[in-house]
Amino acid sequence: MHESITSALAEVGIVHPFTIQALAIPLALSGTDLIGQARTGTGKTLAFGVSLLHRMVTLSDGVKPAHGKPRALIVCPTRELALQVGRDLDVAGAHLKMRVLTIYGGTGYDEQLNTLESGIDIAVGTPGRLLDLADRGALDLSEIQVLVLDEADEMLDLGFLPDIERLLRKTPASRQTMLFSATMPAPILALARATLNKPINIRAEGHDAQMTVPDITQFVYQAHDLDKPEIVGRLLQGTDTTKVMIFCRTKRAAQRLTDELVDRGFPAAAIHGDLNQQARERALKKFRSGSVSVLVATDVAARGIDITGVSHVINYECPDNDAAYVHRIGRTGRAGNTGVAVTLVDWADLHRWKLINQALNLDLGELVETYSTSPHLFTDLGIPAGTKGRLPGTKDRSAERRAERIEKEERRRSGSAERSGEGGRRRRSRRSTEGAGDHPAEPAGEQPAKPRRRRRRTRAGVEVPKES
Repeated sequence: MHESITSALAEVGIVHPFTIQALAIPLALSGTDLIGQARTGTGKTLAFGVSLLHRMVTLSDGVKPAHGKPRALIVCPTRELALQVGRDLDVAGAHLKMRVLTIYGGTGYDEQLNTLESGIDIAVGTPGRLLDLADRGALDLSEIQVLVLDEADEMLDLGFLPDIERLLRKTPASRQTMLFSATMPAPILALARATLNKPINIRAEGHDAQMTVPDITQFVYQAHDLDKPEIVGRLLQGTDTTKVMIFCRTKRAAQRLTDELVDRGFPAAAIHGDLNQQARERALKKFRSGSVSVLVATDVAARGIDITGVSHVINYECPDNDAAYVHRIGRTGRAGNTGVAVTLVDWADLHRWKLINQALNLDLGELVETYSTSPHLFTDLGIPAGTKGRLPGTKDRSAERRAERIEKEERRRSGSAERSGEGGRRRRSRRSTEGAGDHPAEPAGEQPAKPRRRRRRTRAGVEVPKES
């Protein structure tokens, strides 16, 4: 490996490779296509990153890349992961003159277009924006020498497989291709067979290894939905709790929980699809720096996020399936560190959890009904006795929030009623004037009765005189 790369990694304390890196790097350096499978959080990024940088140095031979024509392409499922991969490449290539551009949506085009025009060595991006720039002619993939598909199973989950196939068709058949994934579902294997040239398969563990990270202590509790905020508030004050990621199913639930935790005095931030990219990046930056210690996220927004030092992951709502569970709890216990995962399962999700438990062979048994006052909650998670779900000295604003919601609802209803009344008055006004001419309308209830039409009695068509 190039000396500049090893020295740059040593400066940040990376001197020994993880298993997936030791297996993948020698093969990648030789130019072989490969499929790498390992659990989340085991160092897949550097497994392809350092070998890619080495090959770019040796293959470029000091020649500056042409405008809009990178030599290497890394495709990631999410913006956050693309940014993380870009940062890791910058760290490993700190002593190299490699130009890396991260390409993703949610931001303006100008900066990306200008950087492409000046020439880049490596493009890291999400499928949508990469295709957009390629279709515009700003990004030319005809000189790609190394292609990496990172977290391929997540790209499948997000529906990016057709976009990936389009991108692959824009690259030369002579390229080296590396595919990395935590799991290998059938569509990913089919893609690999169709696009990779005699790939070598590598796994960081045996075929019978558990999908979840063994250094994570897992607790699963049956909890009432209304009691969950109090449980989380107490858990956040555990003696070993430092940096926490909390997962919710929906954007609305994530934002509501974030607001609740902030009201309880906890420094919390949210990332979900309703936030623009700048807001999401600010939240991640605060979480990484430690200015906020709690990050509440949805599954999609948190895919691929690599943040060191996460002590706890809380599944505030039960994941949809076993793969989502693995991805969630993999945010802790990364890179050889230990971590704690806590899953709160309400009564409606018991069946879903049973399926996850069976699929992953967790063997956690029957769930214990747990409340914020349950003694085992305190002992399991190192919560000091007497801890409440709110930081000391924080004012309880729950009554104020309820009053605000009621007032907001009343204003909404009042506005709706006013609009309805105005509409009714307009409709009545139109009816009262139609066909009136110069005659005033009669007051309601005082209109003269219309004369009744007299019926004539007939028999066989002959009128019968009325009997007196």
